[in-house]
Amino acid sequence: MPLPLVVRGARRHPFRRHVRQVVARQRKASEDGDVKLFVLSFTAFFVCFYTFLL
Repeated sequence: MPLPLVVRGARRHPFRRHVRQVVARQRKASEDGDVKLFVLSFTAFFVCFYTFLL
């Protein structure tokens, strides 16, 4: 049986009421620079390595 989803105001257990609620941070479009740099570097390395084999 699946557990019911907890909505924002339904923190009924005393421990959950005591602990502050953490909200997930949204990723900004400018934060994907690391991924783009990794893909670019990986592709450049692959092209160079493949060129040396030919």
